[in-house]
Amino acid sequence: MKRLLLIILMIILSVMSLFIGAKEITVMDILSGNEAAIELFMISRMPRLISLLMAGIGMSISGLIMQQLSRNKFVSPTTGATIDAAQLGVVIGMVLFPGASIMLKTSVAFIFALAGTMAFMMVIRKITFKNVVFVPLVGIMFGNIIGSITTFIAYKYDIMQNVSAWMQGDFSMILKGNYEMLYLCIPLVVIAFIYANHFNIAGMGEDFATNLGINYNRILYMGLAVVALVTVSVVITVGSIPFIGLIVPNIVSLYKGDRIKGTLIDTALIGSVFLLACDIFGRIVIFPYEISIGLTVGVVGSIIFLYLILRREKHAK
Repeated sequence: MKRLLLIILMIILSVMSLFIGAKEITVMDILSGNEAAIELFMISRMPRLISLLMAGIGMSISGLIMQQLSRNKFVSPTTGATIDAAQLGVVIGMVLFPGASIMLKTSVAFIFALAGTMAFMMVIRKITFKNVVFVPLVGIMFGNIIGSITTFIAYKYDIMQNVSAWMQGDFSMILKGNYEMLYLCIPLVVIAFIYANHFNIAGMGEDFATNLGINYNRILYMGLAVVALVTVSVVITVGSIPFIGLIVPNIVSLYKGDRIKGTLIDTALIGSVFLLACDIFGRIVIFPYEISIGLTVGVVGSIIFLYLILRREKHAK
């Protein structure tokens, strides 16, 4: 029943997203064959909706995979340095290959995102004191170091203005022809579903996974590759979207538990609903102007993040 309600809510928010904007269009405009309205609908509104859904689903499931593999509920692409490493890769790609295709720049960003995420996982393996809050703090500090390197390179090569666009997620510039990279999220989500049980077993530790006949390192690298590629596709297309991969899996686990295969669909639905709601709020709060999705998700996500930390501390006592 809850899943049905989520689907209905997602459909309602999707319809609202299609018809909210500075340029007003209605259902009658589309049905009557208004060429200007149809053009706006197909070139801007529909690509934006698809991007919101893909980004919300992809980032939420990425957070779920990272939390399972790291065995920590506060690890995500935001607190695990994945987004920061992807941004560094984008900048390196812009510097080394200024005239390269989007696929080459994506490949460079993917390599950096995967390397950064793996480095974070190696660091937390070495930590003896694995407090649930301490681990993501290490990730945030590690990400800030990477972010400082990104800023230094951007200033040195006078591309800081371009880099600032990647730092703040924004769907307002999404148009037909510049969002298709997000379709990568579809096969990656399918892979996550197929290997969900393997991620669960890997999350129980290397020894446990090996005893059950699972190649721990292969599953770990596969999971991190899925996370890195989803993050890169989102960062390259719309920029950084913080916290969504952290708070959505935690919200789902409160009422569905921690088994990935049982929570994957709910995580995807809540992720898309959450991102759609934040985007619609940002489009109407100072209408006809718009607040970037990075700001709205950042504010709402940080509040929920603090609540989750305080809630966990309260239950621990």
